[in-house]
Amino acid sequence: MTSDETINGKPVTDEQIAAWAAEAYVGYDVDALKKRGRGRPGRGAEPSQVVALRLTLDEIAELDALAEREGKTRSEVIREALAALAA
Repeated sequence: MTSDETINGKPVTDEQIAAWAAEAYVGYDVDALKKRGRGRPGRGAEPSQVVALRLTLDEIAELDALAEREGKTRSEVIREALAALAA
């Protein structure tokens, strides 16, 4: 192999490429691949939307301190605050 390609710091060899090609030639179980659960877990039946939010360093520090005290993530604290405001 002439390139310096690596995966997780290990060089990719011609033997590895041949093994991948043989595996692909045999085929894959599509249903098994779909069950791998890539990405973050869902929050409900519908897809979630990512929303960007700009905060100052002080606001982030306050948010992180609150999340730490309550044993929650930043996102959980923000969602709960929005739900409280909407109620």
